[in-house]
Order: sequence, then structure tokens, then C-alpha cells
Amino acid sequence: MSGIIETAAWQDEYPFESHRLELDGHSYHYLDEGQGLPVVMVHGNPTWSFYWRHLVTKLSGRYRAIAVDHIGCGLSDKPAAARFRLIDHAANLSNLIRQLKLEQVTLVVHDWGGPIGLTAALDNPDRIARLVILNTGAFPPPAIPLRIRLCRIPGIGPFMMRRPNLFARLALTMAMHRNKLSPLARAGLLAPYDCAANRRGIQQFVEDIPSSARHPSWEPLVRLQNELPTLDHLPTSIIWGMRDWCFTSRCLEMIEQLLPSADVHRLEDVGHYVMEDACEQTTELISQFLADSDDRMTGGQE
Repeated sequence: MSGIIETAAWQDEYPFESHRLELDGHSYHYLDEGQGLPVVMVHGNPTWSFYWRHLVTKLSGRYRAIAVDHIGCGLSDKPAAARFRLIDHAANLSNLIRQLKLEQVTLVVHDWGGPIGLTAALDNPDRIARLVILNTGAFPPPAIPLRIRLCRIPGIGPFMMRRPNLFARLALTMAMHRNKLSPLARAGLLAPYDCAANRRGIQQFVEDIPSSARHPSWEPLVRLQNELPTLDHLPTSIIWGMRDWCFTSRCLEMIEQLLPSADVHRLEDVGHYVMEDACEQTTELISQFLADSDDRMTGGQE
């Protein structure tokens, strides 16, 4: 009975209409709430569009709030055989931006959503107007933390990610610092990953972290690192949880070097799940950043 109550509760906090885009035979799920300038939110691993629920609610009264689920994640298809890498997810996001004919897009990215969203921005520079960057990377990883490396041990790592859902379950505590996730948030974040078959996307994201130039995703990350400074003219807000054991202050420093004009907000006692650990503070920072630059976006016209 408690499981049923938990499920109903998290769905009450995710009261959005589902939308779907067919991409190469796969159903790509996204939220599309409100009207106005589009704000596209791109999640990481092992989260999904549920991670952005409070920001969608906050912004949808003034903006068109869109939050995607990568193929293999959330409410999107989870194909049993296909492999999806960074460039595939970025291409899917580009397709959504183009098919929805989005212009003057604000991209909000976190974790794997950073390389995915920023690659899509490089591929659609005329459609992107602002960036909001939460703990992420935009370059080959300077280091792979031990906790991630353990998940990549052949045989053992995939088993632990797929069977007991260890990666996603540990993230519920390891990605927080200031606060603890509520039972509702825990249930919602885990909901789409309810069996081993539905956790294949989580495993693929972990395996897609390149450790050498031989990895297929190394060169796309090198390209991102080399070309990201071409977006430095865009209004950009970086909001960073400084108690993140994965995307550490070193990653923040590297992004600051690539986007030196960005405004940076360091949340000293916040972990990796910035939208969960400092929800009110982060949504307010994003909302204020958008409001401050709206006149520039609209030419002073409402």
C-alpha cells in the first residue's frame, strides 16, 4: 500500500501533459508547458524530466518550459538493443529544437545534459539565445571518480547498475549535501527505472564517459571544449553546487575558462543534484537571470 501512495504522490508533483516526437522509430518524450520564449531543460544521468518539475512550474507562467527525456531515460522509449552515445542524444535534442521550430532558446543543462545540450547549441547557434549551466562538464573528463570507475568493472558494474539499480539508488544520497531527498522525490526519480531492462540507459551513460582518446565520445568532447568559447557572447548563468564529488570545483574552473563572460553563482553547501538540494534558491536564480535579460531578448516588447 505504501508503494501505491508514494507513486500517486510523485505523480501529483508531475502534473504535466506528455508530448512525444518520433525519432528514427523511437518515441522521444518531453514536457511542453506555457507560452513565451522557450526554455529547454536537459537532464543528466540517472535523472529524467522529473528533475526539472519545480522549474517547469516556476517558469511556465511566463515562458514555454520544455523538458526532454533522453532515449533510454524517463518516459522515452528504452530500446533493448540500440546503443546511444553523446552525439546521438545531442542529435535528438537538435531534432526537437528544429521540429518544434524553436527560436531564441534558453538552454538549461545539468550533468550529461551539459555535453548534450551544449553540443546541440553549437549545432544550432542561430536558435540559442541564453545558457544556464548547472554542475556538468564540457570537455573530456579530467578524472573519473572511483565511484564511477567501480560501476565500469566488466560484469560486476553492469550487474549492479541493472539488477539492484545501485547507481540510481546511491545517487539519492550521494548527490545531496544540504538536504535529504523527500520520499516523494526519491520515488519520482526512480520511477521510470523500475526493472533491469529499463535501466539500460543508465548503464550506457556510465559507459559513455571516455577515459582515453580511443573512446567514441572523446572527440565530440574535444570538439565541445574547443568550440564552446564561440558561445561566450550569449548571456550565461552558471550555478554550481560546490559539494559535488563528481563535477568538482576543477570542472567549474574549466568551464569558467571556456565561458569567461558568464555570471557564476557558487552554492557552497550544495551537492550534485542542485535542483533538489537547493531547489528554491536555484529556481529563483534562474528566474531572475531570465527576467534580467528578457528586455534584450524581446527588444523591450512584452
